[in-house]
Amino acid sequence: MLDTHTLIWLLEGDDNLSENARKAIENPANTCVVSIASLWEIAIKINIGKLTMKMPYQALSQLVWENGIEILPIHFKHTLGLLAMPLHHRDPFDRILLAQAITEKMAVVSRDENFYLYEVQVIW
Repeated sequence: MLDTHTLIWLLEGDDNLSENARKAIENPANTCVVSIASLWEIAIKINIGKLTMKMPYQALSQLVWENGIEILPIHFKHTLGLLAMPLHHRDPFDRILLAQAITEKMAVVSRDENFYLYEVQVIW
């Protein structure tokens, strides 16, 4: 599962994306997934002026599809995972990403140091 910043950096060709993360994403044995929560987060942050991107937001859907990235919806079982999660990380977008990754037994591609505090494999 790609964290929000990972998705943006991948699609924009940003050098902030680590070589290890890029290799994991490009490995054909791996399935790349992005949470619908990440797309929601991007839209909100653009709307309130906290995020600008090189590409228009409207291009994200096509770019996600072209890069073979699956969009994971939020299911009730993911919200159940939130109940058991310790509050190491208070960002609601990151918490649902973590809950989804833990529930679905997925690794998370992220440079967020707080993710290491949870029972999830972090790739960076």
